[in-house]
Amino acid sequence: MSILIDQTTPLLVQGITGRIASFHTKEMLEYGTNVVGGVVPGRGGETAQGLPVFDTMKEAVASTGAKASLVLVPPPYAADSIMEAADSGIRLCIAITDGIPAQDMMRVKRYMWRYRQERRMRLIGPNCAGIISPGKALMGIMPGHIYVPGNVGIVGRSGTLGYEAASQMKEAGIGVSTSVGIGGDPINGSSFRDILQLFEEDPETHAVVMIGEIGGPQEAAAAQYILKHMSKPVVAYVAGLSAPKGKKMGHAGAIISAFGESAPEKVEILRDVGATIAETPADIGNTVSQVLKKAA
Repeated sequence: MSILIDQTTPLLVQGITGRIASFHTKEMLEYGTNVVGGVVPGRGGETAQGLPVFDTMKEAVASTGAKASLVLVPPPYAADSIMEAADSGIRLCIAITDGIPAQDMMRVKRYMWRYRQERRMRLIGPNCAGIISPGKALMGIMPGHIYVPGNVGIVGRSGTLGYEAASQMKEAGIGVSTSVGIGGDPINGSSFRDILQLFEEDPETHAVVMIGEIGGPQEAAAAQYILKHMSKPVVAYVAGLSAPKGKKMGHAGAIISAFGESAPEKVEILRDVGATIAETPADIGNTVSQVLKKAA
């Protein structure tokens, strides 16, 4: 079983005619993802990668029955694209776009709260790698060949460290149920806690790898959820152990501003609630293997 997407999920690509979007649409189709069309204002009636292109999300959803959308739109227009997806009835939106201004994302978050919980779109990202349920569907920019089906969920702020974890697990003969990149921006749609809850509720996910980094309170909030609600083992790695305070490192959200936001503090918080810590990126696969053996 996977979370969020599977091979039946009908998907739209917003910005499908762009160079990067076109490339990744082709990759998703080759993986077997159910991409049903794209949306680019002013390009309605055209085709891209053999798929119909629509002017608006509402038109595209009405015509295709799409339930999810992937935003591969330049930063100045990405917030409007996300809000258009929310307004069209889409249930899941993944924003890959990097560099969306924080104030734009604040506007997006406020806009989404207009909708009642049962109608509110789930947003993943922005500045994320997307989602992959190995052997079923790829909705994002992950290299699909490094993921094999299995029973370990992956959730991380860093896309490339998520790839590294999956690659090490593959070498160790361990498969992935679903991998979710939540993105590294300070204001994003879904948190570690949100995805941990989905993994906890998924009967075919037996353990979770959580990849955090310096900056922001999300890892501390996840630790509280792990302590109170997680029955499944969690392996955690936190990037940035050598990062100095006050320095932005990599992602826009990776800047330490308060207690509990440095990597050593996050490691301690997660260890205290029972998560097993991988000390370096190279240790993730072996740590997962050891945890699964203990749980067997």
